[in-house]
Amino acid sequence: MTVIRSQLLGTGYKLPAKVLTNDDLSKMVDTNDEWISTRTGIRSRHIAAAGETTGDLSYDAALTAIKNAGIRNEEIDFIIVATITGDNTFPATAAKLAQKLGLKPGTPAMDVNAACSGFVYATQIADNMIRLGQVKTALVIGAETLSKITDWTDRNTCVLFGDGAGAAVFRATEGEGTPEDTGVLATKIYADGSQYEHLCSDGGVSVNQKAGFIHMDGKEVFKVAIPSLVQGVEESLKIAGLSMNEVDWYIPHQANLRIIDSVAKKLEIDMEKVIVTVDHHGNTSAASIPLALAESFEAGKFKKGDLLVISAMGAGFTWGGIVIRI
Repeated sequence: MTVIRSQLLGTGYKLPAKVLTNDDLSKMVDTNDEWISTRTGIRSRHIAAAGETTGDLSYDAALTAIKNAGIRNEEIDFIIVATITGDNTFPATAAKLAQKLGLKPGTPAMDVNAACSGFVYATQIADNMIRLGQVKTALVIGAETLSKITDWTDRNTCVLFGDGAGAAVFRATEGEGTPEDTGVLATKIYADGSQYEHLCSDGGVSVNQKAGFIHMDGKEVFKVAIPSLVQGVEESLKIAGLSMNEVDWYIPHQANLRIIDSVAKKLEIDMEKVIVTVDHHGNTSAASIPLALAESFEAGKFKKGDLLVISAMGAGFTWGGIVIRI
């Protein structure tokens, strides 16, 4: 049986030039490198320059992804940006980006807000549109400038977050409808609004007309993160008709190394097969997974035919997983 799959053609990423180390942070708040690194695994993160926007980072990441995909900008017929730090309250950052990239007039463009799960949500939307035949080639971006909504006097949150963007190009291709197909084999997303207050912004247009700062109850997030990340992997693999022992690489949301270690143990996957970038990226929310994906492609870690499983968990709470064969 012939089916339409979303083949991953190319990836790209962009990190701001400024690097903020743990030692730098120790001069700003009461903390130190040992305290941060032992609790989170983070040693540095990138911070956007004044005037450098989420859209700017997205644009550079998109150009690299399109180049690596071997296509022309105008071949993109759908663009979606996952972000909680869009350039404007409205319209979507994706709309401005579509114009800047020179996409055909009328090309649908939208943002999606699912926080750290944003790239998973955006990929599912793009994959569904491709499989339904509504679009042929989709540009999916996860991008954030979290430094703009970080309270740099709060040592519990300011040590965690960074800025960056990652992009992926997906194109419709024919498959046989089996787990051996190339492309996106399964996606699964979830949300639980009852956990809303544990990870959120303390501002909002309708609430107080401010962007607000990141508020997080770390213990509650940690408690939910591990089973959610595991569920994202297990359920998406089940849908794909695959098992964990067939996975070549696991790409988790890069929030905290202790979380990643715990999830790997529960999934019984060797850490050598787990992509870890949190040490030099920090938590970049929706940019986390596409950054890790693109950086790993650039480093030559993946080979054709490799099976990748991805899972993320973020504010909302939202979570989910993706299975891709490259």
